[in-house]
Amino acid sequence: MIPGRANPPTTLGRRALLGLGLSAGLVAATGCGRSQSTGGGTGTGKLRATWWGNETRQANTLKIIEAFKAVKPDVTISPEFTDWAAYWDKLATQVAGNGAPDIIQMDEKYVREYGGRGALLDLNGKVDVSKFAPGTVEPGQTDTGLMAINAGVNAPVAMVHPKVFAAAGVEPPDDTSWTWDELIKVAAAVTKGSPAGTFGMGSLISNDAAFSAFLRQRGKALFTPTGLAFDVADATDWYTYNLEVMNAKAGQPASVVAEEDGQSLDQGAFATGRLGFGFAWSNQVSAYDNASGEDIALRRYPSEAGRAAETKLWYKASQFWSISSKTGDPDAAVAFVNFLVNSTESGKIGLTERGVPPNTEVRAAIESELNASDKKVIAFLDAIKPELGDTPLAPPIGAGNLPDVVKRYGQEVLFGQTKPADAAAKMIDEINANIQK
Repeated sequence: MIPGRANPPTTLGRRALLGLGLSAGLVAATGCGRSQSTGGGTGTGKLRATWWGNETRQANTLKIIEAFKAVKPDVTISPEFTDWAAYWDKLATQVAGNGAPDIIQMDEKYVREYGGRGALLDLNGKVDVSKFAPGTVEPGQTDTGLMAINAGVNAPVAMVHPKVFAAAGVEPPDDTSWTWDELIKVAAAVTKGSPAGTFGMGSLISNDAAFSAFLRQRGKALFTPTGLAFDVADATDWYTYNLEVMNAKAGQPASVVAEEDGQSLDQGAFATGRLGFGFAWSNQVSAYDNASGEDIALRRYPSEAGRAAETKLWYKASQFWSISSKTGDPDAAVAFVNFLVNSTESGKIGLTERGVPPNTEVRAAIESELNASDKKVIAFLDAIKPELGDTPLAPPIGAGNLPDVVKRYGQEVLFGQTKPADAAAKMIDEINANIQK
């Protein structure tokens, strides 16, 4: 039993960072090697805000900007919206060229990458986090300061497609007692009872949340503050487990995994009823409900020993808000971020599209306006609260592309091109080479 051995799209890789001067040049571009305590401007009243996301997020954020304009009519915010695939290359180019937007929607993978090189403003004592729920501020904190403000709380979730399970004649598992081995057995039963082209699950090779949970349950983690917190044996076991999923016909074959890599949520195999299990973040559940037309059931991740208290799940910031250290109007930028995360007006516009509001008063104010999907997610987040593990550390500088590297070598394993142990060693060597020492 591999999980019991004794003891989640593209990301911006190191090549892109190096090509844009962000390995060393970012320091020069931002004027220092550490985050600056104040912004670079004296108060222009003109800001640029950038974010990625779907059309719903775009519409919501534009409405929030208009609502802020009513409160601060002397501040003008120009929106810059793009999709995830193009977002990070564009941002890297802007930062390296001293043209970063003032307000930046940030991801956990790059908090240290940008914050540690002086591109972000330290928000300690600037943005009010006094009403944030316990554990929701720390994900944006690094050794250089509070580089990012939690925009919404979510957690890893296993999803059950009720129609696929019913058609296969398989009973969904009890998530308080299931194991990683049981996941394979149940998923294989779904595949067996389903028509050709429908499988129990996809591959978890590219799912860094699943890999993180797998490691946390054995007392490890993805990262330390300066490097990797797992070894070749751990990575070998992860690749071997995913190979077992495929070989047991519990999951999709390698060719299908490769074909569906990068599929949009609404066109993916789970939303279209071709997978029994899906693994996602809780703030995506509403979109899956809408895309599938089903009331998707939520489950904890499996554990090694079949005990819910040992799943070691965690609350994650679905994304963050950061401010450029070169902003022309730091006071106005801080005011807008405060409005985004602390005003009930903003909360009632965005609801849970970016995750459950970290501000407990905002969360209470919007609960009566939530739909059934959102309420289901909040119930799940509340249910796992007593079982949560420590908040994972953000990737050290240079390690933000770990999911891509893990996936690339993992696909070689699935295709039979590389043995799990060899893939694990190469994967770790590549990530270690990327990390700034």
